[in-house]
Amino acid sequence: MRTEAAGARALAALPPKLQVRLAGGKVVVRDGQSLDPATQLTLAFIEKRGGGNVPGSLTVAQERSLLRRQAIIGGGLPDRVAAVRNLQIDGADGKIGARFYSSPELGGPHPLLVWYHGGGFVLGDLDSHDSVCRTLCLHSGVDVLAVDYRLAPEHPYPAGPNDARAAFEWAAANAADLGSDPTRLAVGGDSAGGNLAAVVAMDTARSLSRPPIAQLLFYPITDAVEKHESHSLFGTGFLLTSDLMDWFAEQYSGGRDPAGDPSDPRVSPLRAQDHSGLAPAIVITAGFDPLRDEGEAYASKLEAGGVDVIQRRFPDLIHGFINMPGVSRAARDALLETCGVFRSVVRR
Repeated sequence: MRTEAAGARALAALPPKLQVRLAGGKVVVRDGQSLDPATQLTLAFIEKRGGGNVPGSLTVAQERSLLRRQAIIGGGLPDRVAAVRNLQIDGADGKIGARFYSSPELGGPHPLLVWYHGGGFVLGDLDSHDSVCRTLCLHSGVDVLAVDYRLAPEHPYPAGPNDARAAFEWAAANAADLGSDPTRLAVGGDSAGGNLAAVVAMDTARSLSRPPIAQLLFYPITDAVEKHESHSLFGTGFLLTSDLMDWFAEQYSGGRDPAGDPSDPRVSPLRAQDHSGLAPAIVITAGFDPLRDEGEAYASKLEAGGVDVIQRRFPDLIHGFINMPGVSRAARDALLETCGVFRSVVRR
């Protein structure tokens, strides 16, 4: 894997014109946007190596292993933080794993970001998003608690959101013991994890004395009711496909169709009747992402509810780009830019 990671970094350092040539010779343009050349080359490399498998052709365990491998290779050299330790914390129905990252910055205690990884509620774990959590910790000036919530199909809906809520409550009760600031807790996540972070922000806004002070949402899943235009525009060829999303939904449902009421805010945060009083939100989307439009629709809904929102679209990137800083300078720049924005919000 080290050899593959080094090779990926070497490809990322090539001139953009050469990257495009190696990826097929033509810049990919869609919906008025041009795909980042390094990302285009990465997609071509993944396809050549068989990483674009038809959903269901691999076992769930194999899919998880593949995602972990791709994320570790794509993540690049890990950022150094003060300390990292694995924990057991309270989930909704027993103990679940977690990983705590201590900020190396002086002047603590620091804000604590409770982080939920992506992976369609089926894939992903503490290792697949280790690089992401290290970068958030180092460059946002926060401690990070990454949550290893239960996954489908072994634990279908509502295990994920139940664990997410329980983990936030555990963090609120134990932040001071961890060395973090118990008055400044935020939630964040990518894709499915962005969904869970949004759900926790809504669930706790009026039920906890100290709900999150911010929500950091990378290309979140927000709507199980409607397939937005970006689903058809980018549903094939850009890593996250329509078929893969359907497969995730099937696993998450646990045999039910669908997983709960699709208009339930715990499934579709976009469909909540009231978005007022929620924590300030940073909503990040990618131009070549099937989830782009529903993420941006959620940002608009939050703004309409009076929530302070910072919404950024990175038009040349794809779904999952925060796991790609080792193979795309544009992806790393986007992640670092977001870290700076998040720092300004949680340190107001």
